[in-house]
Amino acid sequence: MHKAVVGIALCLCLESMAVAGESPRFRGPYRDGRFDEQGLLKTWPENGPTLSWVATGLGDGYSSPSVAGGKIYIPGMVDETTAGIFILNLDGVIERSIPVGPETEDTQAPGPRSTPTVDGDFLYMLSGLGEVYCLHIPSGEKKWSVNILERFSGENIMYTLAESLLVDGDRVICTPGGPDAGLAALDKHTGETIWTTKGFSDPASYCAPIIYTHNGRRLLFTETANYLVCADAEDGTFLWKMEHPTRDGIHAVTPVYMDGLVYYTGGYEAESGAVRLSEDGSSYEKAWQDNLLDCQHHGVVLHEGHLYGTSHMRGNHLVCIEMKTGKVMWKSKEVRQGVVEYADGMLYIYEGPSRGIVHLVKADPEAFQHAGQFRVTEGNGRHWAHPAIANGVLYIRHGDALMAYDIRDKS
Repeated sequence: MHKAVVGIALCLCLESMAVAGESPRFRGPYRDGRFDEQGLLKTWPENGPTLSWVATGLGDGYSSPSVAGGKIYIPGMVDETTAGIFILNLDGVIERSIPVGPETEDTQAPGPRSTPTVDGDFLYMLSGLGEVYCLHIPSGEKKWSVNILERFSGENIMYTLAESLLVDGDRVICTPGGPDAGLAALDKHTGETIWTTKGFSDPASYCAPIIYTHNGRRLLFTETANYLVCADAEDGTFLWKMEHPTRDGIHAVTPVYMDGLVYYTGGYEAESGAVRLSEDGSSYEKAWQDNLLDCQHHGVVLHEGHLYGTSHMRGNHLVCIEMKTGKVMWKSKEVRQGVVEYADGMLYIYEGPSRGIVHLVKADPEAFQHAGQFRVTEGNGRHWAHPAIANGVLYIRHGDALMAYDIRDKS
């Protein structure tokens, strides 16, 4: 196995390792768009993989499904003003819903957009209005809730908050964007404040934070409105920030780590590139810059030393870049802007906002190799929700509908 893959597996120290075949949080078990699935199709039939079922009645929303313990958890609007968590079985039957509270009415993307993090019997989610919820799943009771904008004196952002919470051990890490509280950690059992990033203040953006281990030190990375940010994951000590301007402070792509390099990008023709960390991660220097891959909010994945993502305003294509050097290996206009994820040697790309085409592409730095596509025909609204893959099933949320496609190789 390539050392970069080994490094990623070892350095991603998340709250609790997911059971094989599950996707209990945003962008998969490790929050990096990589799914632990094997035995999947390497090519699709002409009309795509088998659509096993469609569940409707989920209301407005752009959250991804989380899959854990034989259940599917997906936020949506239970009525005109209230969001809730819909709980489905693996056959797509809605077993119950748990109302949680008011949700954003932002006309750009109405309804919840934070993907829930499932941690044992508890579920954690952030509303667009800044409310962090901790739900006890078996009883359906709200154990606690905290409005992080009110507690930390942050202001809501243009399209309202969309971060997917990071549960790390006994802490829930979030981005209030307040004075001396650009980031904060809450006790996952009580909601009490554990730490804030004193010395760092910047408005929040739409980015899901992530923790990587660098030379034995656990580092927290994210993008706020104006900066790529690094803090000590244990106590929240602010370490450094790098200015990373983009239109309207819109950053929604989680940084990627490999062998001391951290890759960053943003849409709207923002700069992209990599920084090299110092030995202890307390400082950085720029390693390389490339402006081809201005990924908007669709995620970038790393596989065997190569980055795969789609550009936003610089060509609207799928790009492969060597992480170590920034060398562009190839680009293809056959696939346009869309969410990029990885499983079993293949890339899954869900084009949006209006096209709704799902592509299968081999994760090969030598050449673009298309292996199938299909169009999402169910649901409503923009095609923006990130898919999830669990137990050989590709889950795609499109507005009111959740679709389950069987992508197992049964030959």
